[in-house]
Amino acid sequence: MADDIGVGEAVQALRDELLSAATAGASSGLQFEVGPIELEFAFTLTKEATAKVGVSRIFSAVVSADVTGKAGKQDTHRVKFVLTPKSASGSPLLISNNNPPEVGELDSAFGR
Repeated sequence: MADDIGVGEAVQALRDELLSAATAGASSGLQFEVGPIELEFAFTLTKEATAKVGVSRIFSAVVSADVTGKAGKQDTHRVKFVLTPKSASGSPLLISNNNPPEVGELDSAFGR
């Protein structure tokens, strides 16, 4: 199908989002290290067999009689990828927050 998203496209979209987040908060004082990211994909394989038997000519008259049969089997498979993002230099990818909360706000957010 034309609307299907391939593995390469999904990984590229994830890469673009991570780079955008890292760039947007590069000057922030609060950073997050991006840990392993799990992506799971499902795909279906279909196997079909078609048989067609037909008679098209008897003597000088044209007679058509076709019989078509189709048998198929579908299997759904799942593939899981674990990606660990790194910067171009090989260090862990850091994502920053442009508006880090004050220390008191962090305490109240965690019920302290």
